[in-house]
This record gives sequence, C-alpha cells and structure tokens, in this order.
Amino acid sequence: MTEAIGPLSIQLWSTRGEDPLDEQFAALAAMGYTDVQPYHDQYDDVPALKAALDKAGLTAVSGHFNLSMFEGDAKLVIDAARQLGMQLVVAPWLDPEDRPTEAEGWKALHKRLKAMKEVIEGAGLGFAWHNHDFEFQRYADGSYGIEYLLDEDIDFAMDLAWIHVGGEDPGKWLQRYAGRVPAIHVKDVAAPGQNLDQMGFADLGTGVVDWNRLWALAGEAGVPLRVAEHDLPGDWRRFAGTTAAALKVLRGGGQL
Repeated sequence: MTEAIGPLSIQLWSTRGEDPLDEQFAALAAMGYTDVQPYHDQYDDVPALKAALDKAGLTAVSGHFNLSMFEGDAKLVIDAARQLGMQLVVAPWLDPEDRPTEAEGWKALHKRLKAMKEVIEGAGLGFAWHNHDFEFQRYADGSYGIEYLLDEDIDFAMDLAWIHVGGEDPGKWLQRYAGRVPAIHVKDVAAPGQNLDQMGFADLGTGVVDWNRLWALAGEAGVPLRVAEHDLPGDWRRFAGTTAAALKVLRGGGQL
C-alpha cells in the first residue's frame, strides 16, 4: 500500500526559516520521511539542494514554483526539476492583488496556465495548479473560480484543508476531479478559535478534518502523491513528527 501512494513526503514550506537544510533533512529522514517538496525560494542553488537531499537520502519528486518563474524563464524551472529528479511541478499561489474577481479573469488565467502546461509537459514533466481558499468563491450563478481556472485540461494539486477553510466539502471536489489530481496536501484544521497563532491549522489527526474519509476518497480518485503540510506550525519538529506518525497509520490502512 505504501508504495502505491508514493513516498512519505512533506512540503518544506512547513519547515521554513528555521534550521539549516542539512539539519532539517536529517531530522525529517529520522522521522521516516523519504521525500520533500521544495518551494520557490529554494531553487537559487539547485546543486546544493540536490547535494543536501542526497546526503539525507531524500528525494524531491515534486516542487512548487511561482507563476513568475514559469512565465519568466520556464527553462530554469525545467532544469531545476530535472536536476532534482522531479516528476511534477506545481504553480501554487496568486497574490491578493492578482486574484480575479469575475469569471473572465479566471478564464484569462486559465489561458496562461495552459501555455505553461504545454511547455512543461513538452519537457516530460507533469504540471498542476495548487489551491488555497480564494479559488472557491462562489458566484451568483453557482459557479466557482476554480472551475474556470482548471477548465478541462489543467490538473489539480489539491490542498484539502484550504478547501475546508473555503467552506466547501473537500471530498466532493476530490470526487469531481478524480483522475486529474496528481497530488494532495495532507493538512488539518484546528477547531474554531483554536491555534490562531498557527493560522488556524493543526497537526494531522488533531483537528476537525475527517482524514479517514478523505484518505479513502483520495485512493478512489487515484491520487498518487500525498504531501504533509502546515502553513505556520508553532514548532515544525513537533508538527512533522506528529504528522509522520499519523500518516503512517493512514498509509497502513488504520484509522486516526
């Protein structure tokens, strides 16, 4: 079962700004992680990043890259991904001032993503969009920004906790986009009013998201890669350790 759902992976945004990468990677490997998901700031020295990964025995089968990186110089994205052995590259974010407020804006963004996808897939890599909550604004006609953004041809690297924060049922969206979800972020949400210093998120298994249900639905949707994340943990080592233990339960077929 473990092999079928990919490596035990963690998004490095969860550990940012703390210890040197060598120390982070050694600690993560000791917890049982075998893979990490780098983000935009970490590609300034790709050979050094690769050396640190190799030293710890970790892989990086996926990575997040800003839109400006895709559109500014896609070759840099492709080269970094190839050097690190990635199979999937993900566009993950829009600054508030860049977020569309109507359907036409989302459709225009879809055209930009489609152009990126053609270049990235032409290089033999997978490409997907990663959500937060703002894509789930519902318009008067019942449509959502995410629907225009993805249309029929952009894959969806889902953050299920952000969908929950956006007031939607993550399971519904997993089922809707089954077969088009190459990765998910495995993240929990604290009970209302709790963990406000951590953006309202929680270590996996300690919050209100029904991950037993979502894990099963992810399997039905054919999701191959499931990556742990916390947007602002108070203690990244606590988060990573607690979450690794919970992931091992889920991966082994157990219940949280």
